[in-house]
Amino acid sequence: MEGRLLFCPKWHNALCVGILMTFFIFQGANTEITCRSCWVGNQGLARELLLQFESASGLKEEVFGHNDGAERSWAAGAGTRRLRRASLPAERAPHRAEELRHMRNTDDHVGERHFSNIQQCNSSGGACKKRPRRSRDDSRVGHPGRRETRSELRWRGEERRVGGSSQDELKLNSSTFALTGDSSHNQAMVHWSGHNSSVILMLTKLFDFNLNSVTESSLWRSTDYGATYQKLNDKVGAKTILSYLYVSPNNKRKIMLLTDPEVESSLLISSDEGATYQKYRLTFYILSLLFHPEQEDWILAYSHEQKLYSSVEFGRRWQLVHERVAPNRFYWSKMGLDKEPGLIHLETTISEGQALYVTCKLQNCTDANKVKPFPGYIDPNSLVVQDEYVFVQVSTAGKPIYYVSAKRDVFTPMKLPKYALPKDLHVISTDENRVVAAVQEWNQNETYNLYVSDTSGVYYTMALENVVSSMGPEGNMMVDLYEVAGIKGMFLANKKTDKQVKTYITYNRGRDWRLLQAPSKDLRGNSIHCMLPYCSLHLHLHVSANPYTSGNIASRDSAPGIIVASGSFGSELSNSNVSVYITSDAGNTWRQIFSEEYAVLYLDQGGALVAIRHTPLPIRHLWLSFDEGRQWNKYSFISTPLFVDGVLGEPGEETLIMTIFGHVSHRSEWQLVKIDFRSIFNRRCTEADYQTWHLHNQGEPCLMGVKRIYRKLKPTSRCVMGKLYSVSMVSGPCDCTEADFECDYGYERRTDGKCSPAFWFQPSVMSRRCTTGMTFLNSTGYRKVVSNNCTAGVIVEYTARRQQCPMQAPKGLHLVTSEGTLTAALGTNVTFLVFLEQGDGTRTSITLDFGDGHALTYSNLSSIEDGIKYIYKTAGIYRVTALGENSLGSETAILYLHITCQLEYIHLSAPFVAVRNKEVNLTAVLWPSQVGTATYIWWIGNNTELRNFLFLSMVNLHKQGFSQRAIDAKVGCGATIILHFLKDPEHYGTKKSTCRPQKMAPALSLRI
Repeated sequence: MEGRLLFCPKWHNALCVGILMTFFIFQGANTEITCRSCWVGNQGLARELLLQFESASGLKEEVFGHNDGAERSWAAGAGTRRLRRASLPAERAPHRAEELRHMRNTDDHVGERHFSNIQQCNSSGGACKKRPRRSRDDSRVGHPGRRETRSELRWRGEERRVGGSSQDELKLNSSTFALTGDSSHNQAMVHWSGHNSSVILMLTKLFDFNLNSVTESSLWRSTDYGATYQKLNDKVGAKTILSYLYVSPNNKRKIMLLTDPEVESSLLISSDEGATYQKYRLTFYILSLLFHPEQEDWILAYSHEQKLYSSVEFGRRWQLVHERVAPNRFYWSKMGLDKEPGLIHLETTISEGQALYVTCKLQNCTDANKVKPFPGYIDPNSLVVQDEYVFVQVSTAGKPIYYVSAKRDVFTPMKLPKYALPKDLHVISTDENRVVAAVQEWNQNETYNLYVSDTSGVYYTMALENVVSSMGPEGNMMVDLYEVAGIKGMFLANKKTDKQVKTYITYNRGRDWRLLQAPSKDLRGNSIHCMLPYCSLHLHLHVSANPYTSGNIASRDSAPGIIVASGSFGSELSNSNVSVYITSDAGNTWRQIFSEEYAVLYLDQGGALVAIRHTPLPIRHLWLSFDEGRQWNKYSFISTPLFVDGVLGEPGEETLIMTIFGHVSHRSEWQLVKIDFRSIFNRRCTEADYQTWHLHNQGEPCLMGVKRIYRKLKPTSRCVMGKLYSVSMVSGPCDCTEADFECDYGYERRTDGKCSPAFWFQPSVMSRRCTTGMTFLNSTGYRKVVSNNCTAGVIVEYTARRQQCPMQAPKGLHLVTSEGTLTAALGTNVTFLVFLEQGDGTRTSITLDFGDGHALTYSNLSSIEDGIKYIYKTAGIYRVTALGENSLGSETAILYLHITCQLEYIHLSAPFVAVRNKEVNLTAVLWPSQVGTATYIWWIGNNTELRNFLFLSMVNLHKQGFSQRAIDAKVGCGATIILHFLKDPEHYGTKKSTCRPQKMAPALSLRI
C-alpha cells in the first residue's frame, strides 16, 4: 500500500541550531514528494518533506528532507476536493540531495537552544505528530532560576561520569573534520554517492529569512568517506552563490548545482562526482525537476511561469514543452504501458475551473501531436498518473466524480459502495495491481476510510474504517498507515474507536486486523498486566521523510521480522510515557528496549542496531546491540560532547560507516564526525552464524497463501554479514481457505464471517457491461486477496465463475464533443463522441441527428470509437440527438451545440429626423447575416457610457478566465481590439476604437 495519495508522516524535535537530525533511515543518501506513487522519476532519490520551525525571532524555517523507500506510511492532500497522491502530494520537489538546515542563535547565552513544534510528512504517506514545544528557558542548560528536570540531571550526571578518562570505556573508530569558515551557514545539503564510492558532496548555505534567499554558500567534497573535505568554491566560481544540489537517480556520478536566481540564473554540471564543473546559463527560473526513471540525461523542469521545459542532455540545453501546466501534474511515461518512452502526461490549465489531460512527445509537443486521453475537461489539480493507473476528477453540480484508467484503457467512474458520500479522496497506493484509496466521507472530520480495488481499479471494498489522520505542514492530510518492509502484506494502522486511538496489525493486506499484544515484562523485569482487548500496545506510525531525522518506526527489507517503534501500552495511544519497543518475530511479541525516546538505526543489513538518545544536550556516546536489542553497550564516538544536528549513513542496507553532523557551540563551524563501525566486528559471518525463522501470525504459518521460512543471523553471533549478504527465504504453497478471500464489490461481511450482498447492491448489475456473445465473471461474493498465492482448497468454490453475457437493453448513453465544449466555429470539424454505460455495444445501433436535417446511422458502437466528424454550414443553435437502440430497448442522449461565425460589421439604419415622444424604427443589419446568437446592446445618447459598459464587460470576462475568442463571442468586438484593450485597459481608447461609436463625419452632419 502506498503515498499523495498521499501520505505524510510528521514531526520531529528540532534544535534551534538545527534539526535533531538522526537519519536512521540509511537507505540512499539522496533524497523529494510525493510518495512513490507520486513521482516515478524520483524513486529512491528525492522524496521531499517539509519541516518548519520557528527561530528566536519568530521567523519560520522550512526544511526539506527526503525519504527512504523502505518505509512507507501514507499521506493525502487535503483542502478542496481534488484527486491527490499520497505525495501528493505535496508539493512536487526536485531531485535534491539530502538537505539539512539549522539555525544558530544570535543571543549571548552560550549553549542556549530553542525548540518548537516540528512537523514531518513523508511523501509516501504517513502520520504526522507534533512533539511538545520547548521554550527558550527550558532548553537552557544550567540557566539560573530554572529548575532542571530529573531526566536532565540524570543525563548530565551520566555524561560527567563517562566524561573522564576511563580505561574500560568502549570507543569507536572515528575522525572529526571542521568546515572552517562556515560558522554562519544555517543550511546544508549532502549527497553520498555510495555503492562502492567514497565521495561525499556537501553544500552549506546561509539563508537570509528576511530576504528569503541564499546570501552565501560553500561547496565541500570528500573522497575518503568523510574523513576530510576539500572546499570547491574556486572551482564553481568564488562569487557564485549556490542554492540547490541535484543528482541523477540513474547515474550518481552526474551532479547538478543550481545558482541563486536572485544573483544569476545558471546551473553547473559535473559528470565525475563533483570533481569538475561546467556552467550553463538559464533563461528561466527552475522551481522543480523531474528526472526520467531510466534515461539518465532526460529531465523535466517546471518554471515559476507555469512553463514546462525538457532537456535530453542533462540540463545543457533546454526547450519549451508546454505553457500553463499545472504544478506537480506532469509525469514521465511508463515502459510497457505507454507507446513511447519520450511521452509526457500533462495537466494543462484552460480557465479557473477547467483543465485538460493531454499527452505529447518530449520534443514535439505541438497541437497537432497532442492526444487527449480523457474526453472533455477535468477539475484543476486532479490528474494523477501512477504505475498502470491514471486518475482524474470531474465535478458536476458540485459533486465530484472520480475516473480511473487501467493500463491506459478507457476511463471509467470509480465505484465506491453506494452509501459512500466522499468529500475527499486520495490515492494511497497502486502497487500489486490494485488501488488503495483513502476516502473521507460526509460524516468524518479527522479520520479516513481505506478502500481497496480490484485489478481494474474500478470496484472498491472497505479495508479499514476510521483511520487516524492529521494535517501536514503543507496542508496535506496524512493517515496513520505503515507498510512493514521485508514481509509482503503486513501493515500497521492507527484506528479511532470510541474516541480512542488504537494500533492494529494485518498480515493479509487488510483482510483481517487485530490489536498488538503488549510486552509481558518491562525493562526492570517487572510483569506488565495488560490483557486484550482492554489493554494493548500502541505505536506512533510516523516515518521520517528527512534522512537526518529519525521516525517513530523503522523496518528493513534486509532484516525481516525486526520492527523498532516508539509507543505506549494501555487502552489507547498516548503521547506521554513514550518508550521504545522492538519485535523480532514480525509483531507477535514485543520487548521494551528504552524507557525514553531514542532513535534506532540498522547496521550491517540489520545484524546490529545503533541507538542515539533524543536530547537537546551535547552528547558523545551512542549505544550498540548485536542481539536484536536484548543487550546494549555504550560506546563513545568523540572526546568532546557534541550538539548533534543529524546523522547520515552510507547508502545501502549494509551500512557500516556513518557521519554525524553537529557543532561544539552555537557559533562554531560544522563538525563532521566519521564513524567506522567495521572495527567492532572481528570476523565475517559463516553459515554457522545463521538460523531459520518461520513467519507466522499467532501460530498460523500460512500467510498470504504461503508458508515462509527466512534465514537470519543468530542473536549470539557477532560478525559482519557484508554487502554480499541477501535475504534468503523458502516458501511453500498453502491450500486456499476462506481467510484467503475478501468480500467482492457490493458484498459485506456479516457476523458469521460470510460475505452477503449489501442492501444497495443487485448482483445482476455486474454483468451489464459485457457484450452479447462474450463472457463475464459472475462473482461468488468473494475475491482473492491481491498477491495471495494459495492453491487448491476452496479456490473453486470462492472464485468467480465465467458465464455468457446476456442480451441487454442500452442504458446510460452519453453524447459529448471531443473538446468538451458546446460551441464550435462555422466551417470547422466537430467530433462527436458516443458512450454507452450498459448494454451490448456490438448489437446496439447508433443514430446521430445533427439537428440541421442530416442524420447518420451506425450498426454498432465499435464502428465509431474514434468519434463522428461533422461540418456545419450555417451558424445557429442545433439540437443534436443520439439514439441507441437494440431489440430490447432504446436510450437517447441530447446536447445543444452553438455554431458561431465571426461578425464582420454592422449597419445601423435610423431616420435623420424624429418627432419628440413618437416611436422611431431603428434597424441593425449584421454581416454575415448568419452569425448565430448575437447580443444587441442599444445605447441612445452618451457614447462614453457605451464604451465604459463594453470595456468593463471585457475586463470581467477576462478575470473569469475567458479566452479572447470567448470574450469576442460575448461582447462582439474583434479579437484584435480585445487583445490591445487587455494589454492596457486604462489607456485604451485614446485612439479611435471600433468597439465604440465612431464620430459623425462632417458631410453626414451637414446632411442632417
